[in-house]
Amino acid sequence: MANVLPDNTATRQSMIDACIWMGQAGINHGSSGNISVRTSGGVLITPSAVPYAEMTPAMICQIPTTGAPDPKDTPKPSTEWQFHQSALQARPDVAAVVHAHPPHATAISTLRKPIPAIHYMVAAFGGADVPVTDYALFGSAALAGLVASALQARDACLLANHGAITLGATLDQALWRMAELENLTRIFTIAVSTGDPVLLTEAEIAEALESFASYGR
Repeated sequence: MANVLPDNTATRQSMIDACIWMGQAGINHGSSGNISVRTSGGVLITPSAVPYAEMTPAMICQIPTTGAPDPKDTPKPSTEWQFHQSALQARPDVAAVVHAHPPHATAISTLRKPIPAIHYMVAAFGGADVPVTDYALFGSAALAGLVASALQARDACLLANHGAITLGATLDQALWRMAELENLTRIFTIAVSTGDPVLLTEAEIAEALESFASYGR
């Protein structure tokens, strides 16, 4: 059974609060990011081009789990609704998807290389690296397919020349992962600008992954 969150005012407000927090924390700029959560009735997603400070719970859009939203809906859902759908379809264990354009993560995405095991916190994303997708136009079905593939075995990915996505069993967890991803890429940026960082071994990452399996429980 897929992981779901309740469709209520508290959930919708938490999505707005998360968007506002990302802007305040420097993780996102303007209204470029978007958030979705899975509910028993479909998917809740932030609307397109609405400033977060002006957003209300009633403006949060509901779209189907599969298939296109109703074109008559207003406000319209985020232009990235397709990869939110594909991420949730690929990962029934998660209930929240956070997308943003964090400066360091977005800069690293232009290298089109995964973030390697430079720090044990890479294990917070489910493996020995954070993958990066190929480039595809924002809002496209092609990008949605790339996202679904990248997130099959990871809780985060970079989008080439675009930004980042994180997943969570809860919205708080997905948001925490976005903050940690930006910090990890900041560390990576500093490290590669000064030399060649030494990567953790497979055994060291396996040990970290085992520890993260019970982290916070």
